[in-house]
Amino acid sequence: MIWLIVGLVLFLGVHSVRIAAPEFRLAQIDARGLNTWKGAYTAVSILGFLMLVWGYGQARLDPVVFWVAPLWMSHVVALVMLFAMIFLVASQVPAGKIKAAVKHPMLLAVKIWALAHLLVNGDLASLLLFGSFLAWAVVDRISEKKRLRAGLTSNPVAGPLKWDIIAVVGGLILYVAFVIWLHRWLIGVSPILGM
Repeated sequence: MIWLIVGLVLFLGVHSVRIAAPEFRLAQIDARGLNTWKGAYTAVSILGFLMLVWGYGQARLDPVVFWVAPLWMSHVVALVMLFAMIFLVASQVPAGKIKAAVKHPMLLAVKIWALAHLLVNGDLASLLLFGSFLAWAVVDRISEKKRLRAGLTSNPVAGPLKWDIIAVVGGLILYVAFVIWLHRWLIGVSPILGM
């Protein structure tokens, strides 16, 4: 469990610098340059991610279970994860109507992903993993709203419909890939019973 916790601290910690210590971030960029900052940020992110993946896998071997979700809940999760995938893809393409409407599709995708997985995973490791990501995404969204009010950032402006089509089609492809193959391959658990 310690690897999971350390991984979460590193991964979410480096992703929270802009939230908790924006002056530190700017000072590091001024002193060392943007590319050095991005390199360090990337290295800590990768290290933290690898540690949390390893730690989560190890914790699942001897789980502390608080609840077992009813079978029907997996159907609810399957439905909402489709929207998470669409928002995830929308976050990676120029703004269309979707990105402009939700403002921060990556954060919304993380919130949906985390909450959905909390609904069907009642073990301690899952509570730590998905609960931490959910809390981080909520805090980050609040921080983004404060930065917007301070004039430090802006919301995306709606662009052509083609970016929404790409987001929806890309999200559907990613969703199908995860349901059929990627989730079982990466996580070791099929999201569809009997597969």
